[in-house]
Amino acid sequence: MDLNKTVAVVTGANRGLGRHLAAGLVKRGAKVYAAARNPETVDLPGVIPLKLDVTDAESITAAARIASDATLLVNNAGISTSAALISGDIDDVRREMDVNFYGPLAVTRAFAPVIENNGGGTVLNVLSVLSWFHPAALGSYASSKAAAWAMSDAVREELAPRGISVSALHVAYMDTDMAAGVPAEQKIDPADVAAQALDGIESGLAEILADDTTRYVKQSLSSSNSE
Repeated sequence: MDLNKTVAVVTGANRGLGRHLAAGLVKRGAKVYAAARNPETVDLPGVIPLKLDVTDAESITAAARIASDATLLVNNAGISTSAALISGDIDDVRREMDVNFYGPLAVTRAFAPVIENNGGGTVLNVLSVLSWFHPAALGSYASSKAAAWAMSDAVREELAPRGISVSALHVAYMDTDMAAGVPAEQKIDPADVAAQALDGIESGLAEILADDTTRYVKQSLSSSNSE
């Protein structure tokens, strides 16, 4: 995919990885709709702020109508409540599934016909190493990302005949607000992750593994499945 000719919608673009993805796309010549629940919080030069709440059907429909020239959708918006599945608040579990699984699915369903009508394009789902590694303390988040990984694979097959490819970005801890409590030496620069993600889109990769931890976990998963 030639990002210089791309019209991108990036959810959760007001901070963290989403902001770096939007900035990287602008730098590579793309037109960028920077989507956020509160578009007034988008302060990135060169983007078009777009109101989009991934848990609100009317908001999603309105965003797809405004960004009617989109050819790239980046499902980046997400949350982590640190809820365990048994002892955690069930409302937190539902909220994570709503934002991390149902949200990107709903946005993809809304933008798929837009991208198809514009000649095809790409969907990038921002996932996690916890798509494959499921610690109890982060059971809710891991479950939502595992579900989103399965969704990415299924939607990739469903959308391929419509000229739409689907990529999944997997990454461990980044230096963002979500990982504020993680020691600095365990975190990677989100700007570097964004660059790898955009390189992966340009190369047409189905899965983009952004760091050594993620690559190790994925390799270990493949090894255990072959035994």
